[in-house]
Amino acid sequence: MQTLALNTRARCEMRDITPELRAFAERMARDRGWRRGALALFCPHTTCGLTVNEGADPDVRRDMLAFFSRLAPERGDYRHAEGNSDAHIKASLHGASLLLLVEDGQLRLGAWQAVYLCEGDGPRRRSLWLQWLPGEAGAHEENPS
Repeated sequence: MQTLALNTRARCEMRDITPELRAFAERMARDRGWRRGALALFCPHTTCGLTVNEGADPDVRRDMLAFFSRLAPERGDYRHAEGNSDAHIKASLHGASLLLLVEDGQLRLGAWQAVYLCEGDGPRRRSLWLQWLPGEAGAHEENPS
């Protein structure tokens, strides 16, 4: 298992981590021969999560942050003493893990997709755990003809 350390800059933010994940996949393909398989990501924190969504238009991030802030406002009818109940709720909505496909040492995402660390209680130093899941040896694409 590998660890990816990240810093967040705001209390609530969607940090695009796609470049770091692409670099990791390329480095592992080059250094270890990991060319085809899946990359499992796990966020071991209770106040941030992971998601895949559009990465081209920054208004998508703004809209998502605004929606989640309305859904779970920072100041609500919460009992948790630390004052970050909204972040716990948002983290549960995002989820703690993702599974990303890798082909020819490249992360396989749709044309507009990006991978985000969704911070709810920052700024903080965060860690993600990355686990390589190898694909079939000698697997090939099916010929649709």
